[in-house]
Amino acid sequence: MSIEQIVQSQHAFFASGRTLDVSFRLQSLSALARAIDQYEGRLLSALPEDLQKSHFEGFMTEIGMVRAELSFVKKRARRWAKPQKVKTPLAQFPAKSLVIPEPYGSVLIMAPWNYPFQLCIEPLIGALAAGNCAVIKPSAYAPHTAAVLQSMIESCFPPEYVCVVTGGRAENLALLSQDFQFLFFTGGATVGRLVMQKAAERLIPVCLELGGKSPCLVDRTANIKLAAKRIVFGKCLNAGQTCVAPDYVLIDETVKDEFVHWARHYIEQFYTPDPLANPAYPKIINHKHFLRLEALLSAGRILYGGQTNAHDQIAPTLLDQIAPDSPLMKDEIFGPLLPILPFTDREQAVGFINARPKPLALYLFSTDKAFTDRVLSGVSFGGGCVNDTIIHLATSHMGFGGVGQSGMGSYHGRKSFDTFTHYKSIVKKSNRLDLPIRYQPATPAKARLLRRFLK
Repeated sequence: MSIEQIVQSQHAFFASGRTLDVSFRLQSLSALARAIDQYEGRLLSALPEDLQKSHFEGFMTEIGMVRAELSFVKKRARRWAKPQKVKTPLAQFPAKSLVIPEPYGSVLIMAPWNYPFQLCIEPLIGALAAGNCAVIKPSAYAPHTAAVLQSMIESCFPPEYVCVVTGGRAENLALLSQDFQFLFFTGGATVGRLVMQKAAERLIPVCLELGGKSPCLVDRTANIKLAAKRIVFGKCLNAGQTCVAPDYVLIDETVKDEFVHWARHYIEQFYTPDPLANPAYPKIINHKHFLRLEALLSAGRILYGGQTNAHDQIAPTLLDQIAPDSPLMKDEIFGPLLPILPFTDREQAVGFINARPKPLALYLFSTDKAFTDRVLSGVSFGGGCVNDTIIHLATSHMGFGGVGQSGMGSYHGRKSFDTFTHYKSIVKKSNRLDLPIRYQPATPAKARLLRRFLK
């Protein structure tokens, strides 16, 4: 089928009303869970082909997270889908009020290449739980995972319900010209603007999961050894190709040397002194991105690392002597390069962050409660951690999303269901009594009653 035919068939399938049945939705989620189990081996083999991602990292950051999300949503979807009774104002007596969740219809999920399985399936879980049909568009930059994903979806769903469309820019543009009822996009801000522009032409609601320069703020009260360990973990995961990876470190100059010492220590502990020879260390997605990152190596002084090879790999690299207007500080790095910027005053560091676009994530390392409260209340960012990195997105109990240029909307757990749901507000009015207060002609007595009710 053509893309237009796929979308039309999904409109017809949705109009049949099958997805409104919550039992059907739960059966679909169970079918998806079984398919993931069946295809796990093929997925774990495809991820190294695209990103040289080890089986351990592939399971932890892709399959395991999806499994946990599926389990969480399946247990709660029936409750979420029920109409919700709410209070009715006294002025509307006698009446009952309720909010009815309803699916949008056919939704488009556009996913990036860096977590090519997880970032396709996690939003799909929310879309199906909410009762939608879905078209999934994986990235062309991760073709091996996309091929397995397509086979997996075809094994458990008809295309008029859930369909995977592969391809590149032409297919992306063709999909964005269709009449979907909701668009969910994960990726960079440049393409995100295009998606929003195309959606605006049809007044289609969107959720945009973008990125940005996510800072680590380390003060002198932090456990520096542990901070270095957790920052290295977050930065080197997927070779830094993570939307919430620590992008740079703002650190009190009195503890900078200690941090560098322990960062080097943990890079070598995690990946050996020669990370490029370690089969568990990922590669950069393609040569174009490799060349972009390689050029950034000259934008600061290399303290550690900086090695590259012909397989599009770059060793974890620590850099200092970074100018505020350096290329390293302009755009999201999206690679294993970590600029380290010392400060002498914590308020200056906070001001440095606040003077820049709102980041998708912020990581504060401090044991000072007053300063922690100051940062959490005084800096705007999508989400983050205190004394850790990355892990705030690995839970279904909280939503995940950006703010400002780092995105709009959120998902994970209940937030995923809400994102793919329209909530209808309904008042059921009784016919037994009809208070005259709202009707003309107006009288002083009615005016007095209105003032009592409407306050």
